[in-house]
Amino acid sequence: MIKSQKDFFSGLMFAIIGGGFAWGATSYSVGTGARMGPGYFPLLLGILLAVLGCFTIFYSMVEHAEDGDKVGSFAWRPLVYILGANVAFGILLAGLPSVGLPPMGLIAGIYALTIIASKAGDIFKLKEVLMLATFLSVLSYLAFIKLLNLQMPVWPTFITG
Repeated sequence: MIKSQKDFFSGLMFAIIGGGFAWGATSYSVGTGARMGPGYFPLLLGILLAVLGCFTIFYSMVEHAEDGDKVGSFAWRPLVYILGANVAFGILLAGLPSVGLPPMGLIAGIYALTIIASKAGDIFKLKEVLMLATFLSVLSYLAFIKLLNLQMPVWPTFITG
């Protein structure tokens, strides 16, 4: 008997996604703990996620929740904003050559990602969002461009030449 629908369905989601990733990782070379292959981390992470899901499913059947902890309506607005923010980041980072949009770079992509994703919440304060976007931009620039030496556009191509 399910006593908490929210826990049951979130555990089911974790178990299915974790199992899927673990199963997909088996097509790569797993290797050993000392010499990890490309499938080692996804396999381990998938198994851990599936085990967490199974524990959550078990918990949903033994722990009593008031009113059955029903699953509410689907939150479309946050879903659309979060997915849209990631799509906008990808498009701004790499551009869309098929329609003539040049790459706008990492900084513009992070600002767009942060502003769009923050619209998913109930409260939107532009000043705080811009401060967060600035912090994330500086941190990403230092981590990916300076420390890791990744080759990606930082600024729009029409500025850098």
